[in-house]
Amino acid sequence: MVFFGRKSLENAVREYVEHYHAERNHQGLGNELIEPVDDPDSVAGRIECRERLGGMLKFYHRRAA
Repeated sequence: MVFFGRKSLENAVREYVEHYHAERNHQGLGNELIEPVDDPDSVAGRIECRERLGGMLKFYHRRAA
């Protein structure tokens, strides 16, 4: 990434922090999911992707059915 001034750098850091705290995959001890899904086949909804920082950070989520 190339930053053009302090404001550009601050915006990139803010986007990364928001992604880190709200969107990234979170795992518990032993690399297990914090909220495991009992039956993956029963989960309905389309999978969507949200990008930050020009596609460098991606967050996949299932849209509510």
